[in-house]
Amino acid sequence: MKTIIKSLVAVATLALFSLGAEAKTLSVLIVDGQNNHNWRAMTPFMKAQLEKTKMFTVDVSTTPQRTRIPGNLSKEKRAAAQKAANELNAKSWKEWRPAFAKYDVIVSNYNGQDWPKPVQAAFEKYMKGGGRFVVVHAADNSFPKWLEYNKMIGLGGWGGRTEKHGPYVYYNEAGKLVRNTQKGRGGSHGPQHEFTIEIRDAGHPITKGMPAKWKHGRDELYDSLRGPAENMHVLATAWSSKSKRHEPMMMVIKYGKGLIFHTPMGHENGVSLQCVGFITTLNRACEWLATGKVTTKMPGDFPTAEKVSVVKKK
Repeated sequence: MKTIIKSLVAVATLALFSLGAEAKTLSVLIVDGQNNHNWRAMTPFMKAQLEKTKMFTVDVSTTPQRTRIPGNLSKEKRAAAQKAANELNAKSWKEWRPAFAKYDVIVSNYNGQDWPKPVQAAFEKYMKGGGRFVVVHAADNSFPKWLEYNKMIGLGGWGGRTEKHGPYVYYNEAGKLVRNTQKGRGGSHGPQHEFTIEIRDAGHPITKGMPAKWKHGRDELYDSLRGPAENMHVLATAWSSKSKRHEPMMMVIKYGKGLIFHTPMGHENGVSLQCVGFITTLNRACEWLATGKVTTKMPGDFPTAEKVSVVKKK
């Protein structure tokens, strides 16, 4: 009997140990600091939503800022102020060296100056070696001249992007994925509005269990994005009345041994970020990237095809 009891205790201990191992906290780094959107409000909100799951610890790496020179200075004082600002900016960029390899997932809420070459090289190494990356909204506007970054995000907009950067990618009315190589600028959107997300791959861990169609909170619906779109799989789209196309809203991209999740959703710390659909998507994407699976259950207040659902800011 004692032998049996000892065996049961050993099995129970092993089971508890396994559960503890499975419950390992995942580390996330959000990069921000420059953006044509309100990153100072967006980052804390996304950080809070990730941490609320008790699954993630989240750090933030904020890049150096652009220095604004007052417009009422004399020509001489303005030139001197600009020179001093440039020197300070260059020094700050030399000191900004995020430790990408420490984290399970990197989230970009950044759209601004090019990162220094050593940082670009470090990020490429991290991604090619198996890094995990999430691109949110205007982060796909960044770095139009950085070829490897454009390969990572699949599609991007603005910054002078044209057919030279790659095709437009979208679904047509027949439900077929189109790679359109016609000439034209990359990146556009109409006024902010509520729009319907249509799931194109209901079997993927990120989208599994989501309604076939659900309404996203008022947001900028990016259209006409273009880029290399290599090793890219579209999980969901939204119909754009501006482009008359079903535009990608969730994408996964393979880059070397790395994996990326890209969503053009998430314009600002308002209804677009507060949308339960956006929050659930972000949380699930980070878990899937870090672990290869999704245990995050669908919340009971997830949006429906008819109704937006938002969390209240505290």
